[in-house]
Amino acid sequence: TCFRLLCSLLLPALFLSGILCVCLVVLLWGIRLWIQRKKQLSSAGRDGKQPLLVAFFHPYCNAGGGGERVLWCAIRTLQKKYRNVTCVVYTGDRDATGEEIIEGAFRRFNIKLIHPVKFVFLERRYLVEASLYPHFTLLGQSLGSVFLGWEALLKCVPDIYIDSMGYAFTLPLFKYLGGCRIGCYVHYPTISTDMLSVVRNQDTRFNNAAFITNSPFFSKFKLVYYYFFAFMYGLVGSCSDVVMVNSSWTLNHILALWKAGACTSVVYPPCDVQTFLDIPLEVERSTSEYSIVSVGQFRPEKDHPLQIRAFAKLLKEKRVGQQPSLKLVLIGGCRNQQDEERVNNLKCLCEELGVSDDVIFRINIPFEELKRHLSEATIGLHTMWNEHFGIGVVECMAAGTVILAHNSGGPKLDIVVAYEGRITGFLAEDEDSYAEAMAYIFSLSPEKRLEIRENARRSVHRFSDQHFEETFLLSVEPLFK
Repeated sequence: TCFRLLCSLLLPALFLSGILCVCLVVLLWGIRLWIQRKKQLSSAGRDGKQPLLVAFFHPYCNAGGGGERVLWCAIRTLQKKYRNVTCVVYTGDRDATGEEIIEGAFRRFNIKLIHPVKFVFLERRYLVEASLYPHFTLLGQSLGSVFLGWEALLKCVPDIYIDSMGYAFTLPLFKYLGGCRIGCYVHYPTISTDMLSVVRNQDTRFNNAAFITNSPFFSKFKLVYYYFFAFMYGLVGSCSDVVMVNSSWTLNHILALWKAGACTSVVYPPCDVQTFLDIPLEVERSTSEYSIVSVGQFRPEKDHPLQIRAFAKLLKEKRVGQQPSLKLVLIGGCRNQQDEERVNNLKCLCEELGVSDDVIFRINIPFEELKRHLSEATIGLHTMWNEHFGIGVVECMAAGTVILAHNSGGPKLDIVVAYEGRITGFLAEDEDSYAEAMAYIFSLSPEKRLEIRENARRSVHRFSDQHFEETFLLSVEPLFK
């Protein structure tokens, strides 16, 4: 009797589910045909040979960061190589005109495009703002990107779609409904196996609050949520025809999550190394003061408190009366009020540790002043755990500082590695090892430090614009066949 009852309930449910699945498939197929028809009609009016439309999804293309430098270098590279290509940029920067955005790219990065770019301005960029989702931020932003991607697709249907900002959930939309060939450049995986480990081990970090780590229930709930999101992230990422990642660290995580090894390659981001290589490199003259310079936005993941604590430890262990004196110069950008509050907290930490007179803050300084500080510095300091690449690390090495970075992520795997059998810098992990490494660097002779600086400079040519262009073209070639 129970079996019959179960069958009488289950069979209609399965039948209904089947009908709904068929309806959904038919609906999606109809939408695809409608979009393709719309594309044909829009291209019918073009004179002569139809250009290939290559669209970049970059809602914050006017932001002026490292990701934007990748975008404009990629567009310039395609314009150099392919004559029949029209580049499109989906952007939410509606407070600027296309001409102003192009001018900004030239002013910030010295990148001059060969041909005009078509901009498609999106009205719903707020859907991908983290502030809109105080909880379940990863899921909220990803779902928001689907709606933003839908707006982009309706406004312009490209032949080739490249996500250059990390919105992987837009990929199936353009592949299966837009009928596009799909590429992406991954700066940082939306979720990583390291993030899963942090939650699993109940470690307190900037993205794993103490109230969660202190509660077994919340920790398990967040772990289930992360595993579900990682599974979905892997599904949408596997839709790509071409995957480019910015470092070996990112490569390892993307391979683990997307399982798309055959079409995945490392394309180092183009760093403006030449500007810093122009700084003269000489043996240090005897001086009464050495400086340690840190360059990076005042964001929590950059871990400026670790720099201050390690510096305080270095000063404490330094022999009384020993010359020369040391200064720590923290250079960075403040994006908003939270960043400004973070700087105030760092100043309070300096007072607490008794190093206020020896730590200098330089906020939102001009580029020429940045170059001057780097040219005068002995050590370039970087403390972010699992930095996906580390453009700031490359710039410090190009400028001629002895780099001291975190023993993880891009610096460990790609940047601060032996070059031609010689060391290019140093790595550390915690307060003690950073203090010891700084003490060791200062104990070296000026000639030995110069040898390390020269070798580091030679090594950064791997991250030049020219090297990026070569590897980028090699990676995207399958999209143009």
